[in-house]
Amino acid sequence: MSAEMDALLQGVTDKLEVLEATLHGLGEVRGHCAAADGSVTAEVDAEGALTALWLAESVTTRAPAEVSRLIAWAAQRAAADATAQRSRIIARLNDALSPISENVGGDPDSA
Repeated sequence: MSAEMDALLQGVTDKLEVLEATLHGLGEVRGHCAAADGSVTAEVDAEGALTALWLAESVTTRAPAEVSRLIAWAAQRAAADATAQRSRIIARLNDALSPISENVGGDPDSA
């Protein structure tokens, strides 16, 4: 094979590896948030769906409305954490798939 073809195949292989790493990374995303006193801890997946909720025994001494607000707050913060993780993964993907600066502005058919 020519050097040009080798470079093309290497580029495709590199991009495939980046896509596979992105897919794996997105599957591993878990957002977490715990109340400062440890009474409520929430975990969400990459989409923000609640996957786990831990309540300390101390929540039994609080009013139900207070506990429900704390649960909602923790779940919302955990979802924000998952969103930030997902954004970092997608940013790495975008960086890896961005055209090399020497190709920017060139003829689109020259690639």
